Amino acid sequence: MQETIVIVGAGQAGAQVAQSLRAEGHEGPIRLIGEEPHPPYQRPPLSKKYLAGDLGAEALYLRPPAFYTTHNIDLIPDTRVTGIDRAAKRIRLANGDTLDYGRLVLATGTRSRTLDLPGSDLPGVMTLRGMVDVDAIRMRMVAAKTIVIIGAGYIGLEVAAVAQGMGKAVTVVEALDRPMKRVVSPQVSSYFAGLHRARGVTLLLDTGVDAIEGTAEGIDGVLLSSGKTIPSDLILVAVGAQPNDELAAEAGLETDNGILVDGAGQTSDECIFAAGDCSRFFSARYGRSVRMESVQNAIDQAKAVATALCGGEVDYDPLPWFWSDQYDIKLQIAGLSDEYDNTVVVGSPEDHKFYVAYLKNGQLIAVDSINSPRSHMMARRVIGEAWREDLLPGA
Repeated sequence: MQETIVIVGAGQAGAQVAQSLRAEGHEGPIRLIGEEPHPPYQRPPLSKKYLAGDLGAEALYLRPPAFYTTHNIDLIPDTRVTGIDRAAKRIRLANGDTLDYGRLVLATGTRSRTLDLPGSDLPGVMTLRGMVDVDAIRMRMVAAKTIVIIGAGYIGLEVAAVAQGMGKAVTVVEALDRPMKRVVSPQVSSYFAGLHRARGVTLLLDTGVDAIEGTAEGIDGVLLSSGKTIPSDLILVAVGAQPNDELAAEAGLETDNGILVDGAGQTSDECIFAAGDCSRFFSARYGRSVRMESVQNAIDQAKAVATALCGGEVDYDPLPWFWSDQYDIKLQIAGLSDEYDNTVVVGSPEDHKFYVAYLKNGQLIAVDSINSPRSHMMARRVIGEAWREDLLPGA
């Protein structure tokens, strides 16, 4: 197969599509276009070891730069795609150039959500998505004494752990009544709330933010809905991510909080595919459409897309898994727990080693493992089975 395949987005999914195409035997041109100046790199360490300064930039690269040359993958960094001409099978670049494609893969990922608040555009108000963001955050963090993080999800709590370890005074403000509420049970939320508070982090739950106070010279603090101001030298907005599906939507592809694809990653245009955080697909496993933001999904869906592009049959419907490192605690999640009707806690939160099994109609649908890697690995094999006490190993 000699047709040109163009991949828009040089993150985990885009890089994996390119790599898997070569492994599957595609011999035609592959062009991998990314907006960032770096080669494709891992994102999970950004809010942890990279922010802490324990990893350098090159340690994040998924492959050495020479890999792309060796495998005849035309890596085009620091380049933005501005449009898709589906009739001509051509994309437009921000510099005015165009590139033709035989088939196109959109791996455009997500971007950080922002807050529509007075002062949200002041210097010192930051979000965390890419390497450049973390470099800027780290520079400010060195001099900062007080840090406010808006949002108690994975990113917010991971950064809180790093900042506390650097000796900063950290306040986390969360609008919901418990941390990570959208993805974990009350038991897990309670454990992590206690963990951060025990380390000295101020955790304000069920608390709204009305404005960022400051001037064009810099920020002063965060004005809470209660009327109280929390002084801060650095403010991180960590309120989730939204899919970069505008390019697809403007081209007339079907979107719905993500680019809609089938089990092969094909969009509503038979010549255009999508993979990774930007895509949404129907999961027979869960009986609904899902959009997953995880390394597992980026890699596995990218492999499925490459197989489909090379003529193979595939129906992607994975068991998702995720993880988060906070201090010396590892949270590993297998499955999606959002429709559970019962939970079983095994092990000891006091000893920082336990897991929570999520059940629906008596079946195991997800497991959150805290410092319990054996239960996590076994959960990935047995999710979907009827629950019994010996289904998983002890924590």
